[in-house]
Amino acid sequence: MARALRPAAAVLAALTAVRLLCAAFLPLLPDEAYYWVWSRALAPGYVDHPPMVALWIRAGTLLLGETPLGVRLLGPLAAALGTLLLADAAERVFPNRRAGLTAGALWNATLLVGAGSVTMTPDAPLLFFWCATIWAMVRLATGGGAGWWLAAGAFAGLALASKYTAAFLWLGIGVWVVAVPSARRWLRSPMPWAGALLGLALFLPVLLWNAAHGWVSFLKQGGRVADWQPERALGFLAELIGGQIGLATPGVWVLCVVALGIAIRAVRAGQDRGANALLLALSLLPALVFLQHAFGDRVQGNWPAIVYPAAVIAAAGLTAPRWRRLLWPSVWLGFVLTAVVLLHAATGFLPLPARVDPAARQFAGWEELAAHAETLRLRENASYVVAEDYALIAELAWNAPGAMSVIGIEARLTPMNLPRTDLAGRTGILVRVEHRGEVIDPEIWSSASFLGFIGRTGGRGTVERYRVWRVTGQVSGIELRKAKLATRQ
Repeated sequence: MARALRPAAAVLAALTAVRLLCAAFLPLLPDEAYYWVWSRALAPGYVDHPPMVALWIRAGTLLLGETPLGVRLLGPLAAALGTLLLADAAERVFPNRRAGLTAGALWNATLLVGAGSVTMTPDAPLLFFWCATIWAMVRLATGGGAGWWLAAGAFAGLALASKYTAAFLWLGIGVWVVAVPSARRWLRSPMPWAGALLGLALFLPVLLWNAAHGWVSFLKQGGRVADWQPERALGFLAELIGGQIGLATPGVWVLCVVALGIAIRAVRAGQDRGANALLLALSLLPALVFLQHAFGDRVQGNWPAIVYPAAVIAAAGLTAPRWRRLLWPSVWLGFVLTAVVLLHAATGFLPLPARVDPAARQFAGWEELAAHAETLRLRENASYVVAEDYALIAELAWNAPGAMSVIGIEARLTPMNLPRTDLAGRTGILVRVEHRGEVIDPEIWSSASFLGFIGRTGGRGTVERYRVWRVTGQVSGIELRKAKLATRQ
């Protein structure tokens, strides 16, 4: 068996090497640059998310420096290790079917993993710890000892410290224990409770940070449920389904949907297979919540990523010939689509106009923009470059040439332990994306002179235009200078 798996291990190693190569050469996405800023001001929490992504970036940059590969290092490595955990879990749920190989292939064939693991966002640690929790729970459900509850609790706690959607992981495990007759015996054991306490202890710093900051992170993420536009439900639903078909890749999506449908039918027929029911609880529950959310608001494409670890294991257990015939064509299609996406991100070879090219809009022209801003700063004898949007602030700071000082004026930066500087009476260059308008806040700027437009280009034209002003400030801002941040402890 070990000899038979060597080709699969070689393929996984090759995929990981390609992902590391892409991670080294692709420019940072705006969100990645923002999370890099977090990593220079480590804390138990941030306005947007828990801290795990910042810890991962800090670990990578300590090893490889302030480079794109340093920021992203743990993403491809975690995807590889997560694949091994999912493969082991699949083998235990569906023994003697080569289910581990199939589940690993399906998982890596998705754009969510194939392209997503090249970048560093909170989804990277979330998905890794989600896979690790499934692995521990499958061990438990297939006859493992009670000690696996501690491993599952620890992994689930780390998942929750990665992204709040990990709450579905906890809820799914709870539903499985209560709903599956063979699992209810654990309610009388202290081990599940001990595992839960361990996980909550790992999440406790995030809770304490939120309590000290007015529950800002919980309110920001929880506030999404208040948005409700039922008149746009059809559009939101179409966007959700279409986006998932694309991100999971078409064949993998179909196989996952079919597998979950078969699992539902088996559970309704009373066929109690503990591990199979666990997969259903960990995939169907969040899928239904996201589907419900789409009836009144947009579901971001990456949110349902948590559905797929359990779903690809379920898909690996399909036995009907028509679905087995679809498995490997689906995998190869996923690999081809991933290769096209990564190649286009690196080279811009697809004939897409710059303004509608998603790769260009995310990756292209940030260094050019920072250089334009620095040229204006020097020409106007200004002392800083300033922006008001977190993504623009972070990209300017990451790409800042020389000693350029970037000042951020954005509420979500305020709780961070970063240098603050008084702008009163000091002249700077304000950069603002064109669509945000041209109204200058007189409470922030005592004077402002419009200088014109600068832009960033990529692919086949101008990606985005930015208005620039020569401004004199009258408030304080957060100072983000790459050299200074890199040495700050």
